[in-house]
Amino acid sequence: CLGALATGTVLGWTGNISEEMKEGNFNNIEIDDFDIKWIGSCATLGAMLMCFPIGIMCDKLGRKLAMLILTVPFIAGWLLIIFATSVTMIYIGRVITGMAGGAFCVSAPLYTSEIAEKEIRGALGSYFQLFVTIGIMIAYILGFAVDPETYTITTAVLPLLFTITFLFQPETPVYCMKQRKEAEARAALVRLRGNLYDVDAELKEIKAAIEEDEKNQISLKDSLKKKSTKKAAAICFSLMFFQQAGGINAVIFYTSNIFESSGAELDPKIATIIVGVIQVIATFVSSLVVDKLGRRILLLGSDIFMAVGLVILGVFFTLNERWLVPPHTLLTLGFMPLLGLSLFIIVFSLGYGPIPWMISSELFPPEIKSVASAAAGTFNWFIAFLITNFYFDLKQAIGGDVTFYIFAAVCIVGTVFVFIVVPETKGKSLDQIQRELNGERGALEGFDNKGFST
Repeated sequence: CLGALATGTVLGWTGNISEEMKEGNFNNIEIDDFDIKWIGSCATLGAMLMCFPIGIMCDKLGRKLAMLILTVPFIAGWLLIIFATSVTMIYIGRVITGMAGGAFCVSAPLYTSEIAEKEIRGALGSYFQLFVTIGIMIAYILGFAVDPETYTITTAVLPLLFTITFLFQPETPVYCMKQRKEAEARAALVRLRGNLYDVDAELKEIKAAIEEDEKNQISLKDSLKKKSTKKAAAICFSLMFFQQAGGINAVIFYTSNIFESSGAELDPKIATIIVGVIQVIATFVSSLVVDKLGRRILLLGSDIFMAVGLVILGVFFTLNERWLVPPHTLLTLGFMPLLGLSLFIIVFSLGYGPIPWMISSELFPPEIKSVASAAAGTFNWFIAFLITNFYFDLKQAIGGDVTFYIFAAVCIVGTVFVFIVVPETKGKSLDQIQRELNGERGALEGFDNKGFST
């Protein structure tokens, strides 16, 4: 989770220092709006480049070593930014730190899922997203509390902290067994579970699961012909699109800029910190309820209220930018940007933040899960890059209000898509899910075709 924390600081780095950077307060480098949009979006471009390579690294080198290696690009990227003498150096540093952060988004949940006891796997898995939001919040607070140089040096220390602590952790028992290193797998399980735990039963389970996977393996080409694979791909890629096209990373990267341009009386940096704290709380609540309420209801509620939050933002910007009300009336409505953004962040963190990633791991058949999940992750970061890069261009071309209305419209379309297409996966085995995607009637006794319990 310390890797997730470091990833969060990469995503939140520009959130509270954009205006200072434009004033030349970062290494005396001249930075304008064009530079800011590329500084923000470069991290997502880097993350997109790493989804496939990190999967290969985890398989060839092991989960532990692959993550330890990620410390090198993390620190190298931050050093480029700390000692930057030009905007180009900041761009390169952001791409490299984005690569490390994006790689953690794949490798850390994989490591967690392979070391956790099955009874607490869901809870431990949700902590990755939680610590990403904590990292974003820390970035917002540091951006407010200290100057940009000190802030950046502090964030560069977090990957080192991860390395020092993670050096003493074991490789996953699953990876050890895949490499036919049963003694190492046994030692890892004893370390993870304690000396009094009977590791033999769990080792047998792991061995049987690996043998079953090897026995049932089919080629990628054959898997893509299956109805379940096609439907899973359509659902997962669509959810990744709706997650990013709703504008979340534009909001995260440019939060203070949004408050600054709104003209609201509340200090933009304070407002940004409030949004960061709200995101952490909402993500924690999501980890508690996702297995109780189910995926569909959280996705539907999330999308609807994300649209409401964006419309509130859009209405305020319409009143402000188009001079539809006198200034004193606008002052009384200064709460609207914080209300709209807070609502948007809360409901995103409850549903559309964690669930598209979770559903990807549940819907894809096991024989192509790693490749398909990497492809979905690459697509997700690509859409994030487009949104963060073109947010300012859209805003200048059609106005901040229309930009938020477009994001809201995407959320509404996403709601319809989830209602019609996305199945409920709560409480279903992976085999049940595959049979439902293949359209086998009666495969899921007790569930209707929408996935609701009957």
